[in-house]
Amino acid sequence: MYSNPVLYADYSDPDPIRVGDDYYMVASSFTYVPGVPILHSRDLVHWEIINYALRRLPFDKYSAPSHGSGAWAPAIRYHEGEFLIFIPFVDEGIMVARSRDIRGEFELNMLSCEIGWIDPCPIWTPDGKAYMVFAFAKSRAGINDVLALIEIDPECRRTIGDYSVIFDGSLIAPISEGPKIYMRDRYYYILFPAGGVERGWQCCIRSRSIHGPYEYRVVMHQGKSPVTGPHQGGWITAPDGSDWFIHFQDVIELGRVIHLEPMRFMPDGWPVIGSDADGDGIGEPVPRWKEPVADAPHYSIPVSDEFDGPSLSLQWQWQANPDASFYSLSERKGYIRMRCCKNPLRENLLWYAPNALTEIPHGDEFTIDASLELCGDKDGDFGGIGIIGHRYGYIGIYFENGSYSIRSYYGKVKEKTFAGLAEEDLVQKEIIPEGKAYLRIEVRKDRNYFLSYSLDGEDYRMIDRIFTLERATWTGAKPMLWASNRLNAESEGYADFDYFRLS
Repeated sequence: MYSNPVLYADYSDPDPIRVGDDYYMVASSFTYVPGVPILHSRDLVHWEIINYALRRLPFDKYSAPSHGSGAWAPAIRYHEGEFLIFIPFVDEGIMVARSRDIRGEFELNMLSCEIGWIDPCPIWTPDGKAYMVFAFAKSRAGINDVLALIEIDPECRRTIGDYSVIFDGSLIAPISEGPKIYMRDRYYYILFPAGGVERGWQCCIRSRSIHGPYEYRVVMHQGKSPVTGPHQGGWITAPDGSDWFIHFQDVIELGRVIHLEPMRFMPDGWPVIGSDADGDGIGEPVPRWKEPVADAPHYSIPVSDEFDGPSLSLQWQWQANPDASFYSLSERKGYIRMRCCKNPLRENLLWYAPNALTEIPHGDEFTIDASLELCGDKDGDFGGIGIIGHRYGYIGIYFENGSYSIRSYYGKVKEKTFAGLAEEDLVQKEIIPEGKAYLRIEVRKDRNYFLSYSLDGEDYRMIDRIFTLERATWTGAKPMLWASNRLNAESEGYADFDYFRLS
């Protein structure tokens, strides 16, 4: 048996495929880089991270954090020996990443430069044509209740003609988004969520013709389940012919966690997702179920790092396109050296920092420990750990007038998208004898967290403030490492982190 969620981690807008006995899944990444994580499993329950579709976000504006923009909900397909990932950049257009090696580098091309087209998904039809179904971002396109279809060339390098609206959900399925298109028994099926992330439901439309008209049905809702708004995901068929559906649930502060549902088709050809105990043809999310594949490898995604390798672990993402000058793993073996960078564009606050190194936490209660040595060069040099969100807190070592202090900060984001607008306050300051300390963050189930430090690794002193988790823009709160010059001076200072451990 497995229990939901199968990943208590913010891999939002998941889309899975199967190639042989291997399952692959992609997810949104927004402003975080590398972008569009690629996960691998042999049983749909235990996952590892193996690659990213985007090493960088290929537009100039992503040299700085662009919260709420970037790579939105992708779709992955395997066609004629090639992996293709359709990636919507809500402000730039739809990109296709392609590779014959899922663990290799992806070639990129722009399929469309239309602003506000989101959630694209391709299909190749029996007559040799190809199409893409997609939705619209209301913040850019002014609508979000319709699904559209456009022909594309089979090589997925250009669109052909104009799009047509194939479903209008304004009366029965408001906020229609995230469509995934499939073909089964001469029907085209499009699965999509409606009703919004927090209270929505799963829909299905189907037609004998890809152009419609389409019939509509609700195929999963919350019902009596505690799983609120079972949202966007994808359908997958196991080698034994059983059908499954992967989707997310928004748990607010920690983002969008991953659920796996059994799926079946009724005699009339309509799917039911989850458990339909009352027989009304509408499923509900399951808390536990039999694993799709027995005796498969139990992969896992790393959340801790000793920084012993020659390159960063795949768990890490920068808050914008990284620069080689941000860090080194070779200057001091067994450490990550993060340089006390200035922010060339604006005030050096965490929310604005391209060189903040983040990861996705796993679980709703955890402790983070890090060992830090700061080598200060100019006043304002700082290194520390914290949690990024619309309200955030962090703790670290500060250099000023030749001496060191522990400083903790509280930040609040007032304008939450694009370039953003934030303010920060110093919470506490305590002089320490040298630039070395052990730092800790304790996150509790009630969504509060606490910052503390130790000079010997044994006795910890807690900062006299309770911090509260808050999501970031379209993502959950993220733990991070950071070094900077808080006064925005050019500095040769650096912060050496020996380890980062999440338990």
